[in-house]
Amino acid sequence: MTKVLVTGGAGFIGSHLVDKLIEKGYEVEVIDSLMTGFKENVNPKAKLIVMDLSEKESVNFIAEQKYDYVFHQAAQMDIRKSVEDPSFDARMNIIASIHTIEGAVRGGNCKKFIFASSGGAAYGETENIPTPEDNPLNPISPYGVAKVSVEKYLFSYAHNNGLPYVALRYANVYGPRQNAHGEAGVVAIFFKKMLNNEQPVINGDGLQTRDFVFVDDVVNANLLAMNYDKNTAFNVGTGIETNIVRIFEIMNSFFDNKFEEKHAPAKPGEQRRSCLDFSKIKNELGWEPQTNLEEGLKKTYLWFKQKYG
Repeated sequence: MTKVLVTGGAGFIGSHLVDKLIEKGYEVEVIDSLMTGFKENVNPKAKLIVMDLSEKESVNFIAEQKYDYVFHQAAQMDIRKSVEDPSFDARMNIIASIHTIEGAVRGGNCKKFIFASSGGAAYGETENIPTPEDNPLNPISPYGVAKVSVEKYLFSYAHNNGLPYVALRYANVYGPRQNAHGEAGVVAIFFKKMLNNEQPVINGDGLQTRDFVFVDDVVNANLLAMNYDKNTAFNVGTGIETNIVRIFEIMNSFFDNKFEEKHAPAKPGEQRRSCLDFSKIKNELGWEPQTNLEEGLKKTYLWFKQKYG
């Protein structure tokens, strides 16, 4: 049986990916520190190994398992935390990634290393919207710098060690199981507040835009990347800009519009616009988003309602 590793498989995107891989008949192992992931997210048919990938011992462990495919989803995902503590972000997002890559290489079996990169953070501020993959990478957050760095490490390992890889540059992913704690994931944060009958707050004027892509579509991109025979990066987004006020309005409609539109001062350094061109992955892998925003938000609402309502 084909043996697959999903790092961060107790987290939001990783756990959905694990479910789909098991459904397709793969033997799946999960490595997760459980710093932000949850045991209950992990499919019972997957083997969970609790481990901190930033510790050097993880290299030998991964090498010994001889995984056929590695999906590296584990990350410190809070952009604001990366600004406050860049060295912690580098440890979690660069050092941990190098250990995972090194383990995959030493194992000698890895047919494809698939990395969860960031389209939202990697390109930085650009007028080239929707942004294609050949746009200059000018990340403005340490988180974005880390994601770009790991892509460069993968290029190096492909050249020096023959490691086949695909980097998937995610837009703003949302959906069931998204962590509602901390600063990441406006959809999750708003839904949890609304279901607790608390007022959600929009930072700044709310006209900052993001490209919101549903988690099931992101999982499908990962699966398609398994059999791609080139080393490259793909954007995974919808090509549609949506501002935060619009997100709030759709979400508020599920609550009979009972919440007022309330604003707070803008967060310093927040990117103004982000939207990805997915033409390349459509042309090369036949991928395109299947879930529109209203449909995806409704599915997310129903999950959050069951969990917090």
